[in-house]
Amino acid sequence: MNNLIYPNVILGEGALVEPPSIIGKPPRGAEPGQLSLRIGKGAHIRPFSTLYAGTEIGDNFQTGQGVSVREDNIIGNNVSIGTNSVLEFGNKIGDGSRIHSNCFMEMVTIGKFVFIGPHVVFTDDPHPMGCPKYKECRKGAIVGDFARIGANCTILPGVRIGKNSLVGAGSVVTKDVPGNSVVAGNPARIIKNIDDLKCPPGFFEKPYLWPPYERNSH
Repeated sequence: MNNLIYPNVILGEGALVEPPSIIGKPPRGAEPGQLSLRIGKGAHIRPFSTLYAGTEIGDNFQTGQGVSVREDNIIGNNVSIGTNSVLEFGNKIGDGSRIHSNCFMEMVTIGKFVFIGPHVVFTDDPHPMGCPKYKECRKGAIVGDFARIGANCTILPGVRIGKNSLVGAGSVVTKDVPGNSVVAGNPARIIKNIDDLKCPPGFFEKPYLWPPYERNSH
């Protein structure tokens, strides 16, 4: 099996695309090659991934298998997208962020060094389906730098998750999350400050004293 690479795809030096993948697929209404797809150097795109034209991706991009990245995404350097995750249109993802497997997002803004656990769903439309103004409404969430979102969370439209915060696994986030806070539950509520977290095995005085988080330690 071979890759299908459309015209107007710019692959940086050392980029590896494992077949079968589709690179530069035109979005609905566009002709092949009408929009560009730019991927920086050192990328590793694993089999069965589809990356659409109209997106810009930085250096050292990594995908798992079966990843879909639609048009109008802006992805920074050193970003990884896990197996079977779907990035619909209009996302912005900062440098060093990791999106784990089976995640979904649309019109979401992700800061730098953000961790998104497996099976996290970001919603963007408060009145599905067919609202003619949904692109102008609340849109997707905004996630601050160094935030961590545990597995199986659901993030509702338009919420802001603050810098260096932690969202516990299985939470449903319906309201803004302050920076440096820990939230959990359905709906998610503040349960402590990030500085109150402990390292149960005692390896560290507290979690997140290692790079890149150490710059936020108090």
